[in-house]
Amino acid sequence: MMVVGCGMDRSSRIAEDRPLRLAFITCAVDAKFFEPVKKGMRDASEMMGVQADFLGTEGVDIPVQVEMVRQAARDGYDGIALNIIDPEAFDDVVQEAIDRGVPVVGFNVDDHASPNARLCSVNQRLYEAGRTLASTLLPEIPEEAHVLMTMHDEGVSALEDRLRGLQDVLRAKGVRWTVIVTGNDSAKGAERIAEALRQHGDVRFVLGTGQSDTEAAGLALEKHLPGRGYWSAGFDLSDTTLRLVKAGVIRCTVDQQPYIQGFYPVVQLALYCRYQIQPSDIDAGAAIIDRDNVDAVIRLTQEGYR
Repeated sequence: MMVVGCGMDRSSRIAEDRPLRLAFITCAVDAKFFEPVKKGMRDASEMMGVQADFLGTEGVDIPVQVEMVRQAARDGYDGIALNIIDPEAFDDVVQEAIDRGVPVVGFNVDDHASPNARLCSVNQRLYEAGRTLASTLLPEIPEEAHVLMTMHDEGVSALEDRLRGLQDVLRAKGVRWTVIVTGNDSAKGAERIAEALRQHGDVRFVLGTGQSDTEAAGLALEKHLPGRGYWSAGFDLSDTTLRLVKAGVIRCTVDQQPYIQGFYPVVQLALYCRYQIQPSDIDAGAAIIDRDNVDAVIRLTQEGYR
């Protein structure tokens, strides 16, 4: 039995006994954040009977990531899941892949600011997630407070969108902010945050936008300012972040459910390639994790699902 190949204009057909080959292409490929994404990808690949490879750059390097998309299409991958960390840089290469009959879906970060031929995306609604976190914290932040805001990298639209969401809500109370870039090493980031807090003596709250800087903020407060009325909050899950949530150092963190960001793109690409079932956008959510529910989430992270 033969099944239809991926592209609508693709004349080739894919034999049922030849597994589909899918490529996930991301930045910071070895970052701990992507472990649940990889598990979701592997679980869905087994369920759907496909082969999926998790590829990417070691750090944020957009030109190299763009070229990896181009190379994956040349290498005969049947579908691509792409972490679209820049709203414009991937537009042309995604169109090139589509024109070659290779469908592209987004995962983790979508392109929402410019035309893009990708078929759909599975990701958190990032600006809205920033607003969700700020709205949760708003009653605890005084009028006209000075807040430290952190990003672990520059030039990542996901972090910029969350930051903008935070700021748009906090602006209503006249909150001021100082923004710093911490880097992806949470231990080094903790020292940068501690130094920033020393420079800005009126700051008592640190709000992160990503995994490593959220973890870094908690480590900075735990090491340098314990029991002095400081707290932080931010995004994503790690063992350290969850430990600090349980300890009350990090007030809360927002989970974007990375497992489904690996799982659903495999299902979508497989169904599209085999049966031309059109993929659709999926919101990965913005669940607040605090001391009330952290124990259950810790168990699920140990199992690789959160």
